[in-house]
Amino acid sequence: MTQHLAAPSTGTSDDAPGHRTGWWQDAVIYQVYPRSFADGNGDGMGDLAGVRGRLPYLKDLGVDAVWLSPFYASPQADAGYDVSDYRAIDPMFGTLLDADGLIRDAHDLGLRIIVDLVPNHSSDQHEWFKRALAEGPGSALRERYHFRPGKGADGELPPNDWESIFGGPAWTRTTDPDGTPGDWYLHLFAPEQPDFNWEHPAVADEFRSILRFWLDMGVDGFRVDVAHGLVKAEGLPDLGTHDQLKLLGNDVMPFFDQDGVHEIYRSWRTILDEYPGERIAVAEAWTPTVERTANYVRHDEMHQAFNFQYLSTAWDAAELRKVIDVSLDAMRPVGAPTTWVLSNHDVTRHATRFANPPGLGTQIRTAGDRELGLRRARAATLLMLALPGSAYVYQGEELGLPDVTDLPDEVRQDPSFFRAEGQDGFRDGCRVPIPWTRAGSSYGFGSGGSWLPQPDKWAELSVEAQTGDPDSTLELYRAALAARRERPGLGAGSDVTWLAAPEGVLAFARDGFVCTANTTGAAVRIPAPGVVLLASTRVTPADGIIELPADSTVWWTV
Repeated sequence: MTQHLAAPSTGTSDDAPGHRTGWWQDAVIYQVYPRSFADGNGDGMGDLAGVRGRLPYLKDLGVDAVWLSPFYASPQADAGYDVSDYRAIDPMFGTLLDADGLIRDAHDLGLRIIVDLVPNHSSDQHEWFKRALAEGPGSALRERYHFRPGKGADGELPPNDWESIFGGPAWTRTTDPDGTPGDWYLHLFAPEQPDFNWEHPAVADEFRSILRFWLDMGVDGFRVDVAHGLVKAEGLPDLGTHDQLKLLGNDVMPFFDQDGVHEIYRSWRTILDEYPGERIAVAEAWTPTVERTANYVRHDEMHQAFNFQYLSTAWDAAELRKVIDVSLDAMRPVGAPTTWVLSNHDVTRHATRFANPPGLGTQIRTAGDRELGLRRARAATLLMLALPGSAYVYQGEELGLPDVTDLPDEVRQDPSFFRAEGQDGFRDGCRVPIPWTRAGSSYGFGSGGSWLPQPDKWAELSVEAQTGDPDSTLELYRAALAARRERPGLGAGSDVTWLAAPEGVLAFARDGFVCTANTTGAAVRIPAPGVVLLASTRVTPADGIIELPADSTVWWTV
């Protein structure tokens, strides 16, 4: 398999803070969750062949890059985020030849490919971990993970009080080859996902090699899973409290957001910069503040970091303005683009979050007011796409898909659903395969049904049903992304100029452009700032006055 280069760069890069102008600065990146996007072989599970066949749709949608969630060899204990071989494709998704063809086809269409990388932990079926268990205490391979003796008279208690994100202790006790109870190993997620020990040089060497393997395959970048988790505090100290999940995102934890992670990413940046085409790294980093998130995108580290503070903000003008200002202010000193995201594979789709009262978090079990949720979701999308920086779109949000909140328990596969405590186990609702056609056993997802059941009402939400309908959410996305490409005042830059507006309304100007967003439940009259370019719902200015409908966003040319 020969190396091939990424799609031509659309910008230049200068490593001095504040002067980077690479393609990622204002890119719209589309997240594909491969098992739920398109099924190419009819087995009910999405795969790389399915994604490859739908690339023209993504080109027509108007995105710049495609981010693929994990497709590596895996026992699938956590939907592929438990990797057993980082250089192989899981047979359920295809082969390396399928991956090579997908990357080539994407580049031919002018699309870039970003792949997930999972460096915090491996699968317990990874060769290193299997050998570490088989060889028993004293195995050199145990040093590549966090093996520790337990506390108590017979080592029957975990080494410290850390809790798994998926619930229960973050430690599992091993059985030695002779059948006696042995040491414990650390897993911040499922027991099938043992954490790597990044203090060991072999771990760092291995991941530098993995980076080069996929860069040689032609990928344009990496989304780094749990980027904040690789380094643990020296001595693995007790946290001294229970219900540790409630502290996530509020405090620097001994197992998250340790300063030592940044040395790792500086070493990765040197590798990325060796390759042509401006290859990038994107941090999934849950941090207490956007200022700490900015540490991951300093000029010699990663290129982007997800803005989870924005994702978790309610549909409220004052709250949105605050998080927009804080986000832009935090990224400006390090010269990195701010990113904006409303949905992904781990949270309730925003068409459902906004259908419910605020304050319920990012995983919601109730459907709420579907009409209200969709209206707000469309408005929130136009607001997001008008902001300076890079935007992420999760598959199916361009169809206005809601979360599936009524999946039967027997079909759920989220590992945390089967635990009594921990991360809310309802992520399957945002992972239901998306509909392509009005008819068929899976609405065009594939010829063999779908691995999670799709609601009957999804026929009219399908790509086929919405294509050509000027009032559809799909055509709204297509129009918005086309306008964003054509107008320099959208996406590029790092500033907005706020304009006076009534309470509950956001109004800001950019070069030749104004955005107004009414987050209230009632229409608001304001002077029309220009000519309507695009609106999330129908509007008709008259005599220089515009009545902004409830929960709507309007783009204006000035």
